[in-house]
Amino acid sequence: MLRLAPLIAIAVLILPISSGVLATLLPAFGWFPALGGTTVSAEPFRELFREPGIWQSVWLSLKTGLLTTMISLGLVVAFFAAWSGTRLFERMRHLVSPLLAIPHAAAAFGLAFMIAPSGFLMRLVSPELTGFVTPPDWQILMDPGGLSMSAGLIVKEVPFLFLVTLAAMPQARAGDFHRVASGLGYGRMAGFVFTVWPQLYPQIRLAVFAVIAYATSVVDVALILGPTSPAPLAVRLVGWMGDPDLAMRFKASAGAILQLGLTVSALLIWIVLEKAGSALLQVCSLSGIRYLRDGALRWFSGGAMALAAVLVLAGLAVLAIWSFAGYWAWPDAVPRSFTLKTWMRSLDAVSGPLWITLLLGLAAMVIAIVIVIASLENEARTGRTGGSRSLWLLYLPLIMPQPAFLFGLKMFFLAFGVGTGFAALVSVHLVFVLPYVFLSLADPWRAWDSRYAQVSATLGGTRNDTFWKIRLPMLAGPVLVAAAIGFAVSVGQYLPTVLIGAGRWPTLTTEAVALASGGDRRVIGVYAFLQMFLPFAGFAIAALVPAAMFANRRAMRA
Repeated sequence: MLRLAPLIAIAVLILPISSGVLATLLPAFGWFPALGGTTVSAEPFRELFREPGIWQSVWLSLKTGLLTTMISLGLVVAFFAAWSGTRLFERMRHLVSPLLAIPHAAAAFGLAFMIAPSGFLMRLVSPELTGFVTPPDWQILMDPGGLSMSAGLIVKEVPFLFLVTLAAMPQARAGDFHRVASGLGYGRMAGFVFTVWPQLYPQIRLAVFAVIAYATSVVDVALILGPTSPAPLAVRLVGWMGDPDLAMRFKASAGAILQLGLTVSALLIWIVLEKAGSALLQVCSLSGIRYLRDGALRWFSGGAMALAAVLVLAGLAVLAIWSFAGYWAWPDAVPRSFTLKTWMRSLDAVSGPLWITLLLGLAAMVIAIVIVIASLENEARTGRTGGSRSLWLLYLPLIMPQPAFLFGLKMFFLAFGVGTGFAALVSVHLVFVLPYVFLSLADPWRAWDSRYAQVSATLGGTRNDTFWKIRLPMLAGPVLVAAAIGFAVSVGQYLPTVLIGAGRWPTLTTEAVALASGGDRRVIGVYAFLQMFLPFAGFAIAALVPAAMFANRRAMRA
Protein backbone atom coordinates (compact mmCIF):
# COMPACT_ATOMS: atom_id res chain seq x y z
CA MET A 1 0.00 0.00 0.00
CA LEU A 2 2.89 2.37 0.67
CA ARG A 3 3.84 2.19 -3.01
CA LEU A 4 0.51 3.79 -3.89
CA ALA A 5 1.08 6.81 -1.63
CA PRO A 6 3.28 8.78 -4.07
CA LEU A 7 0.80 8.12 -6.86
CA ILE A 8 -2.06 9.36 -4.67
CA ALA A 9 -0.06 12.50 -3.82
CA ILE A 10 0.63 13.14 -7.50
CA ALA A 11 -3.05 12.66 -8.31
CA VAL A 12 -4.09 15.07 -5.56
CA LEU A 13 -1.76 17.73 -6.94
CA ILE A 14 -2.16 17.26 -10.69
CA LEU A 15 -5.71 16.07 -11.40
CA PRO A 16 -7.63 19.04 -9.90
CA ILE A 17 -5.32 21.57 -11.54
CA SER A 18 -5.22 19.92 -14.98
CA SER A 19 -8.97 19.25 -15.08
CA GLY A 20 -9.67 22.74 -13.75
CA VAL A 21 -7.50 24.44 -16.36
CA LEU A 22 -9.09 22.37 -19.14
CA ALA A 23 -12.60 23.14 -17.88
CA THR A 24 -11.65 26.83 -17.78
CA LEU A 25 -10.06 26.85 -21.22
CA LEU A 26 -13.04 25.40 -23.10
CA PRO A 27 -15.66 27.97 -21.94
CA ALA A 28 -13.08 30.70 -22.46
CA PHE A 29 -13.34 29.89 -26.16
CA GLY A 30 -17.12 29.59 -26.13
CA TRP A 31 -17.54 25.82 -25.75
CA PHE A 32 -19.83 24.86 -22.88
CA PRO A 33 -22.86 22.90 -24.14
CA ALA A 34 -24.69 23.09 -20.81
CA LEU A 35 -24.94 26.86 -21.27
CA GLY A 36 -25.58 26.76 -24.99
CA GLY A 37 -21.97 27.17 -26.10
CA THR A 38 -21.51 24.60 -28.85
CA THR A 39 -19.03 26.37 -31.13
CA VAL A 40 -15.47 27.46 -30.57
CA SER A 41 -15.25 31.25 -30.62
CA ALA A 42 -13.10 34.12 -29.37
CA GLU A 43 -16.21 36.11 -28.40
CA PRO A 44 -15.68 35.63 -24.62
CA PHE A 45 -12.27 37.30 -24.95
CA ARG A 46 -13.70 40.12 -27.09
CA GLU A 47 -16.37 40.68 -24.47
CA LEU A 48 -13.73 40.60 -21.74
CA PHE A 49 -11.54 43.18 -23.46
CA ARG A 50 -14.56 45.47 -23.93
CA GLU A 51 -15.08 45.48 -20.15
CA PRO A 52 -14.40 49.01 -18.77
CA GLY A 53 -11.14 49.30 -16.86
CA ILE A 54 -9.98 45.76 -17.60
CA TRP A 55 -6.42 46.79 -18.43
CA GLN A 56 -6.24 48.97 -15.32
CA SER A 57 -7.19 45.86 -13.33
CA VAL A 58 -4.49 43.85 -15.07
CA TRP A 59 -1.88 46.53 -14.41
CA LEU A 60 -2.92 46.84 -10.77
CA SER A 61 -2.58 43.08 -10.21
CA LEU A 62 0.76 42.92 -12.02
CA LYS A 63 2.17 45.92 -10.17
CA THR A 64 0.98 44.65 -6.80
CA GLY A 65 2.48 41.20 -7.33
CA LEU A 66 5.91 42.45 -8.36
CA LEU A 67 6.04 45.24 -5.77
CA THR A 68 5.04 42.88 -2.96
CA THR A 69 7.65 40.33 -3.96
CA MET A 70 10.49 42.82 -4.41
CA ILE A 71 9.93 44.54 -1.07
CA SER A 72 9.32 41.31 0.87
CA LEU A 73 12.35 39.55 -0.56
CA GLY A 74 14.54 42.64 -0.29
CA LEU A 75 13.63 43.08 3.36
CA VAL A 76 14.34 39.44 4.19
CA VAL A 77 17.67 39.42 2.32
CA ALA A 78 18.78 42.67 3.95
CA PHE A 79 17.90 41.38 7.41
CA PHE A 80 19.71 38.07 6.90
CA ALA A 81 22.74 39.88 5.52
CA ALA A 82 22.81 42.32 8.42
CA TRP A 83 21.93 40.19 11.43
CA SER A 84 22.20 36.43 10.78
CA GLY A 85 24.06 34.70 13.58
CA THR A 86 23.38 37.44 16.14
CA ARG A 87 21.17 37.59 19.22
CA LEU A 88 18.91 40.09 17.50
CA PHE A 89 18.39 37.60 14.69
CA GLU A 90 17.32 34.88 17.15
CA ARG A 91 14.92 37.25 18.88
CA MET A 92 13.44 38.31 15.57
CA ARG A 93 13.10 34.68 14.54
CA HIS A 94 10.96 34.00 17.59
CA LEU A 95 8.92 37.13 16.86
CA VAL A 96 8.37 36.48 13.14
CA SER A 97 7.85 32.70 13.12
CA PRO A 98 4.36 32.71 14.74
CA LEU A 99 3.13 35.18 12.12
CA LEU A 100 3.12 32.40 9.52
CA ALA A 101 0.12 30.86 11.31
CA ILE A 102 -2.02 33.97 10.88
CA PRO A 103 -4.41 33.82 7.89
CA HIS A 104 -4.00 36.55 5.30
CA ALA A 105 -7.49 37.91 5.91
CA ALA A 106 -6.93 38.27 9.67
CA ALA A 107 -3.62 40.05 9.09
CA ALA A 108 -5.28 42.33 6.53
CA PHE A 109 -8.05 43.23 8.97
CA GLY A 110 -5.50 43.89 11.69
CA LEU A 111 -3.50 46.18 9.42
CA ALA A 112 -6.68 47.97 8.32
CA PHE A 113 -7.66 48.60 11.94
CA MET A 114 -4.19 50.04 12.53
CA ILE A 115 -3.68 52.36 9.54
CA ALA A 116 -7.22 53.50 8.72
CA PRO A 117 -7.92 57.24 9.13
CA SER A 118 -9.92 56.33 12.23
CA GLY A 119 -7.57 53.50 13.15
CA PHE A 120 -5.49 52.88 16.21
CA LEU A 121 -2.34 54.69 15.03
CA MET A 122 -4.25 57.87 14.25
CA ARG A 123 -6.03 57.66 17.60
CA LEU A 124 -2.69 57.49 19.41
CA VAL A 125 -1.51 60.83 18.01
CA SER A 126 -4.81 62.72 17.76
CA PRO A 127 -5.65 65.42 18.47
CA GLU A 128 -2.47 66.35 20.38
CA LEU A 129 0.00 65.88 17.51
CA THR A 130 -2.28 66.11 14.47
CA GLY A 131 -4.97 68.56 15.52
CA PHE A 132 -7.67 66.26 14.11
CA VAL A 133 -10.89 66.36 16.10
CA THR A 134 -12.55 64.08 13.53
CA PRO A 135 -10.95 61.33 11.45
CA PRO A 136 -9.20 62.83 8.39
CA ASP A 137 -10.72 62.26 4.99
CA TRP A 138 -7.75 60.30 3.65
CA GLN A 139 -8.05 57.34 1.31
CA ILE A 140 -5.52 55.13 3.03
CA LEU A 141 -7.48 51.92 2.67
CA MET A 142 -8.60 50.82 -0.79
CA ASP A 143 -6.38 53.47 -2.38
CA PRO A 144 -6.40 53.50 -6.20
CA GLY A 145 -2.73 52.53 -6.39
CA GLY A 146 -3.21 49.43 -4.27
CA LEU A 147 -0.51 50.47 -1.79
CA SER A 148 -2.45 49.39 1.29
CA MET A 149 -3.14 46.04 -0.38
CA SER A 150 0.57 45.66 -1.09
CA ALA A 151 1.34 46.50 2.53
CA GLY A 152 -1.12 43.85 3.71
CA LEU A 153 0.56 41.28 1.51
CA ILE A 154 4.09 42.31 2.47
CA VAL A 155 3.55 41.87 6.21
CA LYS A 156 2.38 38.31 5.53
CA GLU A 157 4.88 37.30 2.86
CA VAL A 158 7.87 38.48 4.91
CA PRO A 159 7.39 35.73 7.55
CA PHE A 160 6.92 33.13 4.80
CA LEU A 161 10.11 34.09 2.97
CA PHE A 162 11.94 34.50 6.27
CA LEU A 163 11.23 30.91 7.33
CA VAL A 164 11.91 29.48 3.87
CA THR A 165 15.27 31.28 3.80
CA LEU A 166 16.04 30.18 7.35
CA ALA A 167 15.44 26.54 6.37
CA ALA A 168 17.79 26.89 3.39
CA MET A 169 20.62 28.59 5.30
CA PRO A 170 22.41 25.42 6.51
CA GLN A 171 22.74 24.14 2.94
CA ALA A 172 24.27 27.45 1.84
CA ARG A 173 27.18 27.14 4.32
CA ALA A 174 26.58 30.72 5.35
CA GLY A 175 29.02 30.63 8.27
CA ASP A 176 31.95 29.46 6.13
CA PHE A 177 31.33 31.99 3.38
CA HIS A 178 30.85 34.78 5.90
CA ARG A 179 34.20 34.08 7.54
CA VAL A 180 35.97 34.06 4.17
CA ALA A 181 34.33 37.35 3.10
CA SER A 182 35.14 38.93 6.45
CA GLY A 183 38.73 37.81 6.15
CA LEU A 184 38.93 39.50 2.75
CA GLY A 185 37.79 42.78 4.32
CA TYR A 186 34.20 42.93 3.07
CA GLY A 187 31.47 44.52 5.13
CA ARG A 188 28.97 42.24 6.80
CA MET A 189 26.12 42.85 4.35
CA ALA A 190 28.30 42.91 1.23
CA GLY A 191 29.99 39.67 2.25
CA PHE A 192 26.63 37.96 2.62
CA VAL A 193 25.25 39.25 -0.67
CA PHE A 194 28.39 38.44 -2.66
CA THR A 195 29.07 34.96 -1.25
CA VAL A 196 26.03 33.47 0.51
CA TRP A 197 23.15 34.88 -1.53
CA PRO A 198 24.17 33.23 -4.86
CA GLN A 199 24.10 29.85 -3.06
CA LEU A 200 20.90 30.63 -1.16
CA TYR A 201 18.59 32.09 -3.79
CA PRO A 202 18.27 28.98 -6.02
CA GLN A 203 16.98 27.06 -3.00
CA ILE A 204 14.19 29.57 -2.28
CA ARG A 205 13.40 30.47 -5.89
CA LEU A 206 10.22 28.42 -6.09
CA ALA A 207 8.96 30.00 -2.88
CA VAL A 208 9.53 33.43 -4.45
CA PHE A 209 7.57 32.31 -7.50
CA ALA A 210 4.76 31.23 -5.17
CA VAL A 211 4.70 34.72 -3.63
CA ILE A 212 4.43 36.30 -7.09
CA ALA A 213 1.61 33.97 -8.11
CA TYR A 214 -0.33 34.57 -4.91
CA ALA A 215 0.13 38.34 -4.89
CA THR A 216 -0.99 38.72 -8.52
CA SER A 217 -4.17 36.69 -7.96
CA VAL A 218 -5.14 37.32 -4.33
CA VAL A 219 -8.83 37.87 -3.58
CA ASP A 220 -9.45 38.05 0.17
CA VAL A 221 -6.78 40.67 0.93
CA ALA A 222 -7.89 42.62 -2.15
CA LEU A 223 -11.49 42.68 -0.92
CA ILE A 224 -10.35 44.04 2.46
CA LEU A 225 -7.59 46.48 1.45
CA GLY A 226 -7.68 46.75 -2.36
CA PRO A 227 -9.25 49.40 -4.58
CA THR A 228 -12.69 48.96 -6.08
CA SER A 229 -12.71 51.23 -9.14
CA PRO A 230 -11.34 49.27 -10.78
CA ALA A 231 -10.68 46.28 -8.57
CA PRO A 232 -7.80 43.85 -9.15
CA LEU A 233 -8.49 41.33 -11.89
CA ALA A 234 -9.05 38.35 -9.58
CA VAL A 235 -11.73 40.21 -7.61
CA ARG A 236 -13.61 41.06 -10.79
CA LEU A 237 -13.43 37.42 -11.89
CA VAL A 238 -15.08 36.26 -8.67
CA GLY A 239 -17.88 38.75 -9.25
CA TRP A 240 -18.48 37.50 -12.79
CA MET A 241 -18.41 33.87 -11.69
CA GLY A 242 -21.03 34.57 -9.03
CA ASP A 243 -23.29 36.58 -11.34
CA PRO A 244 -26.87 35.23 -11.62
CA ASP A 245 -26.55 35.50 -15.40
CA LEU A 246 -24.98 32.14 -16.26
CA ALA A 247 -23.73 33.52 -19.58
CA MET A 248 -21.18 35.48 -17.55
CA ARG A 249 -19.35 32.19 -17.00
CA PHE A 250 -17.88 32.53 -20.50
CA LYS A 251 -16.40 35.94 -19.72
CA ALA A 252 -15.24 34.75 -16.29
CA SER A 253 -13.44 31.81 -17.92
CA ALA A 254 -11.76 34.10 -20.43
CA GLY A 255 -10.75 36.32 -17.52
CA ALA A 256 -9.30 33.32 -15.69
CA ILE A 257 -7.09 32.56 -18.69
CA LEU A 258 -6.09 36.23 -18.73
CA GLN A 259 -5.21 35.89 -15.04
CA LEU A 260 -3.03 32.90 -15.86
CA GLY A 261 -1.30 34.91 -18.58
CA LEU A 262 -0.84 37.80 -16.15
CA THR A 263 0.84 35.59 -13.56
CA VAL A 264 3.06 33.97 -16.18
CA SER A 265 4.02 37.45 -17.42
CA ALA A 266 4.90 38.48 -13.87
CA LEU A 267 7.09 35.39 -13.50
CA LEU A 268 8.83 36.12 -16.82
CA ILE A 269 9.45 39.72 -15.76
CA TRP A 270 10.88 38.41 -12.51
CA ILE A 271 13.21 36.04 -14.37
CA VAL A 272 14.48 39.02 -16.39
CA LEU A 273 15.00 40.92 -13.14
CA GLU A 274 16.89 37.91 -11.77
CA LYS A 275 19.31 38.01 -14.68
CA ALA A 276 19.74 41.77 -14.38
CA GLY A 277 20.32 41.46 -10.64
CA SER A 278 22.85 38.68 -11.16
CA ALA A 279 24.78 40.79 -13.66
CA LEU A 280 24.71 43.80 -11.32
CA LEU A 281 25.88 41.65 -8.42
CA GLN A 282 28.81 40.40 -10.46
CA VAL A 283 29.81 43.92 -11.43
CA CYS A 284 29.69 45.07 -7.82
CA SER A 285 31.63 42.05 -6.56
CA LEU A 286 34.41 42.63 -9.10
CA SER A 287 34.65 46.36 -8.45
CA GLY A 288 37.00 45.90 -5.50
CA ILE A 289 34.85 48.04 -3.19
CA ARG A 290 34.45 46.43 0.25
CA TYR A 291 31.24 48.28 1.27
CA LEU A 292 32.29 48.52 4.90
CA ARG A 293 30.03 51.42 5.86
CA ASP A 294 26.76 49.53 6.15
CA GLY A 295 25.74 50.49 9.68
CA ALA A 296 22.75 52.62 8.66
CA LEU A 297 21.45 49.98 6.26
CA ARG A 298 21.83 47.29 8.91
CA TRP A 299 19.74 49.17 11.43
CA PHE A 300 17.19 50.11 8.78
CA SER A 301 16.72 46.44 7.84
CA GLY A 302 16.33 45.47 11.49
CA GLY A 303 13.85 48.29 12.09
CA ALA A 304 11.82 47.45 8.98
CA MET A 305 11.60 43.78 9.92
CA ALA A 306 10.53 44.66 13.45
CA LEU A 307 7.96 47.15 12.12
CA ALA A 308 6.39 44.52 9.85
CA ALA A 309 6.07 42.06 12.73
CA VAL A 310 4.84 44.63 15.25
CA LEU A 311 2.23 45.98 12.84
CA VAL A 312 0.70 42.52 12.45
CA LEU A 313 0.84 41.65 16.14
CA ALA A 314 -0.50 45.05 17.21
CA GLY A 315 -3.23 44.79 14.58
CA LEU A 316 -4.30 41.43 15.96
CA ALA A 317 -4.38 42.91 19.46
CA VAL A 318 -6.56 45.76 18.20
CA LEU A 319 -8.89 43.21 16.57
CA ALA A 320 -9.28 41.48 19.91
CA ILE A 321 -9.90 44.80 21.68
CA TRP A 322 -12.60 45.76 19.17
CA SER A 323 -14.40 42.46 19.74
CA PHE A 324 -14.74 43.32 23.46
CA ALA A 325 -15.12 47.09 23.05
CA GLY A 326 -18.08 48.94 24.45
CA TYR A 327 -18.27 52.65 23.73
CA TRP A 328 -15.16 53.68 21.77
CA ALA A 329 -15.41 57.23 20.49
CA TRP A 330 -12.91 59.07 18.39
CA PRO A 331 -10.15 59.92 19.26
CA ASP A 332 -9.92 57.72 22.37
CA ALA A 333 -6.94 55.38 22.17
CA VAL A 334 -8.76 52.69 24.14
CA PRO A 335 -12.46 51.97 24.69
CA ARG A 336 -14.18 53.63 27.61
CA SER A 337 -15.72 50.30 28.54
CA PHE A 338 -15.48 46.62 27.71
CA THR A 339 -18.37 44.24 27.20
CA LEU A 340 -19.24 40.73 26.06
CA LYS A 341 -22.35 41.92 24.21
CA THR A 342 -20.80 41.57 20.76
CA TRP A 343 -19.66 38.03 21.50
CA MET A 344 -23.04 37.06 22.93
CA ARG A 345 -24.85 38.62 19.98
CA SER A 346 -22.57 36.89 17.46
CA LEU A 347 -22.47 33.51 19.17
CA ASP A 348 -25.29 31.92 17.18
CA ALA A 349 -24.09 33.32 13.85
CA VAL A 350 -20.45 32.38 14.37
CA SER A 351 -20.97 28.84 15.71
CA GLY A 352 -21.85 27.36 12.30
CA PRO A 353 -18.82 28.78 10.43
CA LEU A 354 -16.62 27.87 13.40
CA TRP A 355 -17.59 24.19 13.28
CA ILE A 356 -17.32 24.05 9.50
CA THR A 357 -13.85 25.63 9.68
CA LEU A 358 -12.77 23.12 12.32
CA LEU A 359 -14.13 20.05 10.52
CA LEU A 360 -12.86 21.18 7.12
CA GLY A 361 -9.39 21.95 8.45
CA LEU A 362 -9.13 18.73 10.43
CA ALA A 363 -10.33 16.57 7.53
CA ALA A 364 -7.91 18.10 5.02
CA MET A 365 -5.07 18.02 7.53
CA VAL A 366 -5.55 14.37 8.54
CA ILE A 367 -5.74 13.18 4.93
CA ALA A 368 -2.65 15.23 4.03
CA ILE A 369 -0.68 13.89 7.00
CA VAL A 370 -1.52 10.27 6.10
CA ILE A 371 -0.54 10.75 2.44
CA VAL A 372 2.67 12.60 3.26
CA ILE A 373 3.84 10.17 5.95
CA ALA A 374 3.10 7.21 3.68
CA SER A 375 4.98 8.85 0.80
CA LEU A 376 8.00 9.70 2.94
CA GLU A 377 8.08 6.24 4.49
CA ASN A 378 7.93 4.68 1.04
CA GLU A 379 10.78 6.95 0.00
CA ALA A 380 12.82 5.87 3.03
CA ARG A 381 12.25 2.18 2.35
CA THR A 382 12.89 2.25 -1.40
CA GLY A 383 15.55 4.98 -1.47
CA ARG A 384 13.83 6.60 -4.46
CA THR A 385 13.15 10.35 -4.36
CA GLY A 386 11.56 12.54 -6.95
CA GLY A 387 14.43 15.03 -6.94
CA SER A 388 13.80 18.49 -8.33
CA ARG A 389 10.75 17.26 -10.27
CA SER A 390 8.92 16.46 -7.04
CA LEU A 391 9.74 19.92 -5.70
CA TRP A 392 8.25 21.56 -8.79
CA LEU A 393 5.20 19.32 -8.43
CA LEU A 394 4.74 20.34 -4.80
CA TYR A 395 4.94 24.01 -5.67
CA LEU A 396 2.55 23.68 -8.62
CA PRO A 397 -0.62 24.50 -6.61
CA LEU A 398 1.22 27.44 -5.05
CA ILE A 399 2.54 28.83 -8.33
CA MET A 400 -0.66 28.29 -10.31
CA PRO A 401 -3.03 31.26 -9.75
CA GLN A 402 -6.14 29.96 -8.04
CA PRO A 403 -8.70 31.60 -10.39
CA ALA A 404 -7.01 29.93 -13.36
CA PHE A 405 -8.23 26.47 -12.36
CA LEU A 406 -10.79 26.83 -9.56
CA PHE A 407 -13.39 28.34 -11.91
CA GLY A 408 -13.05 25.41 -14.27
CA LEU A 409 -12.86 22.90 -11.43
CA LYS A 410 -16.19 24.13 -10.11
CA MET A 411 -17.82 23.65 -13.52
CA PHE A 412 -16.08 20.28 -13.85
CA PHE A 413 -17.55 19.15 -10.53
CA LEU A 414 -21.02 20.32 -11.51
CA ALA A 415 -20.82 18.67 -14.93
CA PHE A 416 -19.88 15.28 -13.43
CA GLY A 417 -22.35 15.42 -10.57
CA VAL A 418 -19.80 15.97 -7.82
CA GLY A 419 -21.64 19.13 -6.77
CA THR A 420 -20.70 21.40 -3.91
CA GLY A 421 -20.67 18.88 -1.07
CA PHE A 422 -18.35 18.75 1.90
CA ALA A 423 -16.21 16.02 0.34
CA ALA A 424 -15.60 18.16 -2.76
CA LEU A 425 -14.57 21.08 -0.59
CA VAL A 426 -12.18 18.93 1.46
CA SER A 427 -10.60 17.58 -1.74
CA VAL A 428 -9.91 21.11 -3.00
CA HIS A 429 -8.49 22.26 0.35
CA LEU A 430 -6.26 19.20 0.22
CA VAL A 431 -4.65 20.52 -2.98
CA PHE A 432 -3.27 23.48 -1.01
CA VAL A 433 -2.71 21.77 2.34
CA LEU A 434 -0.67 18.83 1.02
CA PRO A 435 2.31 20.85 -0.32
CA TYR A 436 2.77 22.74 2.94
CA VAL A 437 2.55 19.57 5.02
CA PHE A 438 5.05 17.77 2.79
CA LEU A 439 7.51 20.68 2.70
CA SER A 440 7.41 21.09 6.48
CA LEU A 441 7.78 17.38 7.30
CA ALA A 442 10.17 16.19 4.58
CA ASP A 443 13.42 17.51 6.06
CA PRO A 444 12.89 16.15 9.62
CA TRP A 445 11.75 12.81 8.21
CA ARG A 446 14.76 12.47 5.92
CA ALA A 447 17.15 13.64 8.65
CA TRP A 448 16.10 10.84 11.03
CA ASP A 449 19.09 8.71 11.98
CA SER A 450 18.70 5.40 10.12
CA ARG A 451 20.91 3.66 12.66
CA TYR A 452 17.84 3.35 14.88
CA ALA A 453 16.28 1.18 12.15
CA GLN A 454 19.42 -0.95 12.01
CA VAL A 455 19.33 -1.51 15.76
CA SER A 456 15.65 -2.39 15.54
CA ALA A 457 16.36 -4.90 12.76
CA THR A 458 19.14 -6.58 14.75
CA LEU A 459 16.68 -7.02 17.62
CA GLY A 460 14.19 -8.75 15.31
CA GLY A 461 11.93 -5.80 14.59
CA THR A 462 10.19 -5.57 11.25
CA ARG A 463 10.01 -2.42 9.16
CA ASN A 464 6.51 -1.83 10.42
CA ASP A 465 7.65 -2.30 14.03
CA THR A 466 10.39 0.27 13.45
CA PHE A 467 7.92 2.69 11.92
CA TRP A 468 5.21 2.45 14.58
CA LYS A 469 7.34 1.98 17.70
CA ILE A 470 10.46 4.03 16.96
CA ARG A 471 10.33 6.38 13.99
CA LEU A 472 6.82 7.79 14.40
CA PRO A 473 7.13 8.43 18.17
CA MET A 474 10.52 10.08 17.70
CA LEU A 475 9.13 12.33 14.96
CA ALA A 476 5.89 13.11 16.79
CA GLY A 477 6.93 16.74 17.23
CA PRO A 478 7.62 17.47 13.55
CA VAL A 479 4.48 15.55 12.54
CA LEU A 480 2.34 17.66 14.84
CA VAL A 481 3.96 20.88 13.61
CA ALA A 482 3.28 19.84 10.01
CA ALA A 483 -0.31 19.05 11.00
CA ALA A 484 -0.67 22.50 12.59
CA ILE A 485 0.68 24.15 9.44
CA GLY A 486 -1.75 22.18 7.28
CA PHE A 487 -4.66 23.10 9.54
CA ALA A 488 -3.66 26.79 9.42
CA VAL A 489 -3.50 26.69 5.61
CA SER A 490 -7.01 25.25 5.45
CA VAL A 491 -8.39 27.85 7.87
CA GLY A 492 -7.06 30.65 5.67
CA GLN A 493 -8.49 29.39 2.36
CA TYR A 494 -10.98 31.88 0.90
CA LEU A 495 -11.40 31.47 -2.86
CA PRO A 496 -11.60 27.64 -2.90
CA THR A 497 -14.26 27.76 -0.17
CA VAL A 498 -16.31 30.45 -1.91
CA LEU A 499 -16.19 28.88 -5.37
CA ILE A 500 -16.37 25.16 -4.65
CA GLY A 501 -18.61 25.50 -1.59
CA ALA A 502 -20.92 27.90 -3.45
CA GLY A 503 -21.98 29.53 -0.18
CA ARG A 504 -23.23 26.26 1.34
CA TRP A 505 -20.22 25.88 3.64
CA PRO A 506 -19.45 29.27 5.22
CA THR A 507 -16.20 29.39 7.19
CA LEU A 508 -14.73 32.00 9.49
CA THR A 509 -12.61 33.32 6.62
CA THR A 510 -15.45 33.67 4.11
CA GLU A 511 -17.75 35.26 6.68
CA ALA A 512 -15.08 37.69 7.92
CA VAL A 513 -14.31 38.85 4.37
CA ALA A 514 -18.03 39.19 3.66
CA LEU A 515 -18.29 41.50 6.68
CA ALA A 516 -15.51 43.75 5.33
CA SER A 517 -17.99 45.94 3.46
CA GLY A 518 -20.30 46.23 6.48
CA GLY A 519 -18.06 48.38 8.65
CA ASP A 520 -19.03 46.84 12.03
CA ARG A 521 -15.58 46.56 13.55
CA ARG A 522 -16.81 44.75 16.63
CA VAL A 523 -18.33 41.86 14.69
CA ILE A 524 -15.36 41.75 12.32
CA GLY A 525 -13.15 41.59 15.42
CA VAL A 526 -15.02 38.52 16.66
CA TYR A 527 -14.64 36.61 13.39
CA ALA A 528 -11.05 37.68 12.78
CA PHE A 529 -10.08 36.87 16.37
CA LEU A 530 -11.45 33.34 16.04
CA GLN A 531 -9.84 33.02 12.62
CA MET A 532 -6.40 33.74 14.07
CA PHE A 533 -7.07 31.82 17.31
CA LEU A 534 -7.63 28.46 15.62
CA PRO A 535 -4.16 28.25 13.97
CA PHE A 536 -2.49 29.45 17.17
CA ALA A 537 -4.37 26.76 19.08
CA GLY A 538 -3.10 24.18 16.58
CA PHE A 539 0.51 25.24 17.09
CA ALA A 540 0.02 25.30 20.86
CA ILE A 541 -1.19 21.70 20.73
CA ALA A 542 1.78 20.78 18.54
CA ALA A 543 4.10 22.20 21.20
CA LEU A 544 2.33 20.86 24.30
CA VAL A 545 1.57 17.29 23.22
CA PRO A 546 5.23 16.18 22.76
CA ALA A 547 6.10 17.87 26.04
CA ALA A 548 3.38 15.86 27.79
CA MET A 549 4.10 12.60 25.94
CA PHE A 550 7.82 12.70 26.63
CA ALA A 551 7.95 14.51 29.95
CA ASN A 552 10.76 12.18 31.08
CA ARG A 553 12.65 12.34 27.77
CA ARG A 554 13.98 15.86 27.32
CA ALA A 555 15.50 15.31 23.85
CA MET A 556 12.16 14.18 22.39
CA ARG A 557 10.01 17.11 23.55
CA ALA A 558 10.78 19.34 20.55
